[in-house]
Amino acid sequence: MNLRLRRDLHADGYTDAEIRRALRAGRLRAIRRGAYLTEPPGDPVDRHLAAVRAAAAVLSADAVVSNVSAALVHGLPVWAVPLDRVRVTRPRRRSGARIGARVHVRCAPLDTRDVVVRDGISVTSPARTLSDVARTVPFEQAVVIVDAALRRGLVDHDALAAERERCRRWPGGPAAARVFAFADGRSDNPGESRSRVAIAAAGLPPPQPQWEVRTAGGELLGIGDFGWKRGRTVGEFDGRRKYGRDLRPGQEPGDAVFAEKRREDAFRAEGLAVVRWTWADLDCFAPVADRIRARLAGR
Repeated sequence: MNLRLRRDLHADGYTDAEIRRALRAGRLRAIRRGAYLTEPPGDPVDRHLAAVRAAAAVLSADAVVSNVSAALVHGLPVWAVPLDRVRVTRPRRRSGARIGARVHVRCAPLDTRDVVVRDGISVTSPARTLSDVARTVPFEQAVVIVDAALRRGLVDHDALAAERERCRRWPGGPAAARVFAFADGRSDNPGESRSRVAIAAAGLPPPQPQWEVRTAGGELLGIGDFGWKRGRTVGEFDGRRKYGRDLRPGQEPGDAVFAEKRREDAFRAEGLAVVRWTWADLDCFAPVADRIRARLAGR
């Protein structure tokens, strides 16, 4: 993706008339006033990151990319969070806050520890980004982001505890405390994070993420996405990534499916029940929860 600003095009000798012709011909695509892409963005995340770069180039020097926009700059996944506006924060009390068509500007205090530079962009630090996200984004969506930050080592639980204490009196502080207490870096992807939220909402006992299943002699049979050891039950989230983008080099989707079947057979041979669900099941988890509940009860 190649972002070009009008001032850069002018510096290269292009006139406004030429820019307009390029826009009409589709050779340029406007992403905001005075900012253009020379190739179409691949997906909503790419579009948002392009908009972040465009906004960062024209906003005031004290504007810092923040919240969900900062999460994307840090490489974190988002789920079901609007990406219609770039989120930025200015370290002021109130003056300058606004919600525009493409940029949402907040005003809030920022310490020096709150600001880092990523790819040439001033952005809130991982800890401050998660604090802002957890205070303003719905619980499930926030858990997806915070789980990923823990999994990737951008923060640890000590950093979350410090941030929780720091923001406890801020607007949304209790919501952030709830997210940070629930977050678990062992969730391997957004689907597993959402699964933990759904399991908790159903009132089921908390499972152990990434449960190592071993024989009585200690041989590792495999790692279940979730495990209820006392209930002798394995929970498996079947996301598309398991049979697609997460394949090992040279591995075909059919190979992955066969390997999953052999792993499940090994689990069952050890007397374990296996309950599977998909991304679609997460939107109505009650039937899956009933199956898990039945297995835990030995039915």
